[in-house]
Amino acid sequence: MFSHVMLGADDMDASKKFYDAAFQALGGREGIVDPKGRVMYIHNGGIFMLSQPIDGEPASCGNGSTIGFAAENPEQADAWHKAGLDNGGTAIEDPPGVRENNGMKLYLAYLRDPAGNKVCAMHRMG
Repeated sequence: MFSHVMLGADDMDASKKFYDAAFQALGGREGIVDPKGRVMYIHNGGIFMLSQPIDGEPASCGNGSTIGFAAENPEQADAWHKAGLDNGGTAIEDPPGVRENNGMKLYLAYLRDPAGNKVCAMHRMG
């Protein structure tokens, strides 16, 4: 359904530092910077990108928006959360842990990235 996700960022260095650490905790690689200064992460068939807004206006986060990244297990979600906190992220909502809703059991860890975007690591539990 999705080809990629791109988020705006004003401080590309701070955002790259955050996402490099967070994605490496999920088994990914450091982001690739293209000639236009955009950062691209490719992992498990997904593409995630960071870019300064092309209209020249400041980047802004979407209120009510969340981007979720798959974690293989709760430990990996915790490692993602810690890597994000150690690299400019801010903890939000409840601490990482199990949430149950509509018969689904999920392990979730939420952060805001340096640009204010709400992101989470999620592991679907049995």
